[in-house]
Amino acid sequence: MRKPVDLAPVTVTVAPVRRLAQLLFGLALYGSSAALTIRATLGLNPWNVLHEAISKRTGLSFGTVVAIVGVTVLLAWLPLRQRPGIGTVANVVVTALAVDATLAVVPAPTDLVARVALLVAGVTLNGLAVAIYVGARLGPGPRDGLMTGIHARTRVSVRMARTAIEVVVLVVGWLLGGTVGVGTVIYALAIGPLAQLFLPRVAWRDTRD
Repeated sequence: MRKPVDLAPVTVTVAPVRRLAQLLFGLALYGSSAALTIRATLGLNPWNVLHEAISKRTGLSFGTVVAIVGVTVLLAWLPLRQRPGIGTVANVVVTALAVDATLAVVPAPTDLVARVALLVAGVTLNGLAVAIYVGARLGPGPRDGLMTGIHARTRVSVRMARTAIEVVVLVVGWLLGGTVGVGTVIYALAIGPLAQLFLPRVAWRDTRD
C-alpha cells in the first residue's frame, strides 16, 4: 500500500522564515500561473468553470462565488479531519493579488503558438506551485486541503485524488453552463500527476519527527 506524503501542518515555530517564504512563493506562483492559463484563452481550469457557471446562474460576482465555494469546501474537511493553517487564509489573499498583478502585465496573445505556450507553462507551473505551498505544511487552501485530506485518509495517491476532484468539478461546472475548452481538459488530466511529481521533492519535513 502506498505510503502517503506527510502534509499535516506542523508547529510554526520550527523554521518559520523558510517555511513562510515557501508558502508565499508557492501561492504567488499559483496565482501567476493561473493567470497565464486565463490569458491563453483555451479553456478555464475546472474550478473556474464551476465558479463561472454559478456566477452566471446566480448573478453573484466571480469573487463572491469563489469565496462561497471555498467555505463550502472547508466543510468537507470535517469528515477528513483536516486542520487549517495560516496557509489556508493566505491562499485567498496572495493568489488573488498574484492573479490580478499578472493579468495586468501579461497581454492575451492572438497567435495560437503563443497561446499554447502560455497554457503549457501555466499548467506546469501551477502543478509546481501546488506542491510548493502545500509542501510548506502551513495549511493548504480549501480546495487543495480536500486533495490532501483524501490522500491521507484513503491512501489514494495525490495524483489520483487531485485528478478525481478536478474531473468531478469540471463535469458539474460544465453541466451548469461553465466554459470548457481544450485547456480545461489538459489541466484536469495533468495537474494531479504534476503535483504528485513535485510534492515529494519540496514537502517540508520536520527532522524531529
